[in-house]
Amino acid sequence: MRLIGLGIAAGLAAVPAGLFAQSAGGGSAQGDVAVTIYNNNLALVQDVRQVTLPAGRSRQEFPDVSAVIRPETVTLAGEGFGIVEQNFDYDLLSPQALMQKAVGQQVTLLRTNPATGAETRERATVLAANGGVVLKIGERIEVLRDDGLPVRVIFDNIPPNLRARPTLSVTMDASRAGPRPLTLSYLTPGMAWKSDYVALFDEKAGKIDVQGWITLTNNTGTTFSNAKALLVAGEVGQVQQGYNYNQYNRGRPMPGGNRPGTESGGDQLGDFHVYPIEGRTTIANAQTKQVSFLDASGVPARRGYEFRNGWLGNQGEPQSAAAILKFSNARSGGIGAALPAGTVRVYMRDTKGQAQFIGESEIPHTPGGSALALRTGDAFDVKVQPTLVKREAITLDEWEKFARWKVTYSDGRVVEAVAERPKTYYRVQMRYIVTNARPIPVTVDVVQGGLNQWWWWRDVRVPEESIPGTQDNADERRWEVPVAANGKTDLTVTFLTPW
Repeated sequence: MRLIGLGIAAGLAAVPAGLFAQSAGGGSAQGDVAVTIYNNNLALVQDVRQVTLPAGRSRQEFPDVSAVIRPETVTLAGEGFGIVEQNFDYDLLSPQALMQKAVGQQVTLLRTNPATGAETRERATVLAANGGVVLKIGERIEVLRDDGLPVRVIFDNIPPNLRARPTLSVTMDASRAGPRPLTLSYLTPGMAWKSDYVALFDEKAGKIDVQGWITLTNNTGTTFSNAKALLVAGEVGQVQQGYNYNQYNRGRPMPGGNRPGTESGGDQLGDFHVYPIEGRTTIANAQTKQVSFLDASGVPARRGYEFRNGWLGNQGEPQSAAAILKFSNARSGGIGAALPAGTVRVYMRDTKGQAQFIGESEIPHTPGGSALALRTGDAFDVKVQPTLVKREAITLDEWEKFARWKVTYSDGRVVEAVAERPKTYYRVQMRYIVTNARPIPVTVDVVQGGLNQWWWWRDVRVPEESIPGTQDNADERRWEVPVAANGKTDLTVTFLTPW
């Protein structure tokens, strides 16, 4: 197949030059182009072209549209005309397409004798072009194959329904003749953008520097030259669009500390944020382009740690706590902008002052004024060993002794549990040994999950805890455990449960 493709491609040189020039044209036929690009592989193209229309009905062609255009979304706006019919010609000129269109027709085979250089020509009828080319030459049948001999296929012409470039053709009925601007608008997949962030964390100063980059990709099969570009952050609805259940955390729970903000600002389009690219840019086909959109220095930040334990989780060996970087994109912190979803890559300077990569995390679309907590990896020197000290059944009297136990949430709400009372209750004693081998003190957020095992039995009581905890939600309780430099802290908690 490889040599067949090369032979066909070489044979294109034998097509009359005038025919090929008419199909290929010179330069782009686009006009004043504006492209709005969304996150989810979608773009809106608006192309204003100057077109001279004759009076009455005529067929106008608009080449250089996206090769993956959604034809049902096309609109053509202007004055003094009506649209009778529109067609999208996506059957593009290629060696394979030429051969497939030549089935049942005759072509010329030009063979060159490698020893003498003599050329021989034969007329052949193309019988099939399915995974290979079958030819009838005189009374014999041949397969165009890789036999080491130079072969060129010469076509008499280019079929009229093959286009060198993606073309939209529109039959129009104009009330008057003359030039006028026409605005061609359509949606197309194949174009998208994403954001990436680089953060340099200075632990001693308690600050980070954050840079944001936009990466544009164009796989539409068409180049958009000298275009105005606008980026929209957010997931616009599309029919039959799949839902990504775990888009940002890749199977790991998001660390605590992420809180949505309430600061407004920046350009918005409905419920989405927009980021215009300054000036004009050429978005070439099969190209990746990067544009800077954020440069913030001295943003307050701090390191934190977190360990999550499942219900009745018991580890024979200490486990690493997750390393968390916490900061805010509030105006008071120096960012003051909504952040589009993307990957944050975090660096720190080593003892020689060289910036070194320490981890990455993904963030969702984040409004201004939000608190962010990024998991950058697992801590080497900060460990937690959860231990199930005892689990035993208790009497109804012991259960009722703590019947007035309440859940107090971080926002001040107080909730009392109400549930059917089972016949058997349990006391669970947990111990969490938190160690710190770093030369500085740390605080580790220990999170106990699994407190909402069954929705009809949410009556979990905590009669004893060595450090006061906070109920983040019905399923999780959190303790902020301080650990001295090169030290150890024991957290002990007693739970009463109906399971």
